[in-house]
Amino acid sequence: MYDMFFVLIMCVFTMVISLIVTPLVKKLAVTVGAVDNPNKRRVNIKPMPTIGGLAIFISFFISAFFLQPLSTQTVLPVFIASSFIIVTGLIDDIKEISPLAKILGIVIAATIIYYFTDIKLEMITIPIFGEIHFGVLSLPMTLIWILGITNAINLVDGLDGLASGISIIALSTMGIIGFFFLGFENVEISIMLFTLVAAIVGFWPYNFFPASIFLGDTGALFLGFMIAVFSLNGLKNVTFISLVIPIVILGIPITDTLYAIIRRKLKKLPISAADKHHIHHRLMGLGLSHRQTVLAIYSLGIIFSIIALLYKMSTFWGTIILSIGVIVGVEIFVEVIGLIDPGRTPFLNFVKKLFKKAKSDEKPNK
Repeated sequence: MYDMFFVLIMCVFTMVISLIVTPLVKKLAVTVGAVDNPNKRRVNIKPMPTIGGLAIFISFFISAFFLQPLSTQTVLPVFIASSFIIVTGLIDDIKEISPLAKILGIVIAATIIYYFTDIKLEMITIPIFGEIHFGVLSLPMTLIWILGITNAINLVDGLDGLASGISIIALSTMGIIGFFFLGFENVEISIMLFTLVAAIVGFWPYNFFPASIFLGDTGALFLGFMIAVFSLNGLKNVTFISLVIPIVILGIPITDTLYAIIRRKLKKLPISAADKHHIHHRLMGLGLSHRQTVLAIYSLGIIFSIIALLYKMSTFWGTIILSIGVIVGVEIFVEVIGLIDPGRTPFLNFVKKLFKKAKSDEKPNK
């Protein structure tokens, strides 16, 4: 049994460690040349030290190993795997590497998680069809999940405090669901989640607009990887609801990533091609300031988290209705802000046609 007051105190200590370590990492970034210089792809107007995620990594694992009542068997494989992620991010922040090299680093880390923990995708339970076991497909499906979520968080890291704030919201929601809804066996993972949130909270004041240090790929890849791994903990034996919940919690980065892929395919560009048409770019293009854009996306993240919590209290048909509502709501939002293209609004055009037809059908009856 865990003393939750002790866990709370240790989370506060973790936050304090992060507050202290972040300025040290900032000096290290300048020393090793891990600095983001302004260019047409970035929103910063002056050179900015990066590798800020290293402070979160250090703070989290100091707490996980030495402060929190967690078993080494649980923490050690996650530490080893995430160390590969940190090294990959550090190399990319200091000396830019290819997307393929980054993918390789993530795959190595994900493979460690698969073979040295019980966190993996093994089966799914589908209504009517029952249990479907993945067998030999378990490893590739686990790798795809971790790759997808890790890159989604990395992709959304475009404004001061955006990825760190979205990660706080997502991880907190996962921790609440794990602690209150998934049973005692998930308490240790929930403690790790709240510890990681504390480490990010300590870093966040330095990262929120106007930032004095960026997460960098070091931080964005690390946070994405940790979110992917922790979300998998609830997907070891997947049901329809348990599959939907982490997708909804990560609604912002997943939506941004999915529509970025669609946008680039329509424009016949490589999936890895960079552009300035992500959610934050589109909101700023509509007139929101830097700070307003970040706060607006935080608000959307909170809405997605509330919906995810509603799933845990819904019946099967309630889940279906919620899912339809989420899909429709996301599509309307995407078309309103012009995430694919400002002129591409198929759903809104369809709705307008329905209204026009309804009005025209009413006129003869008057």
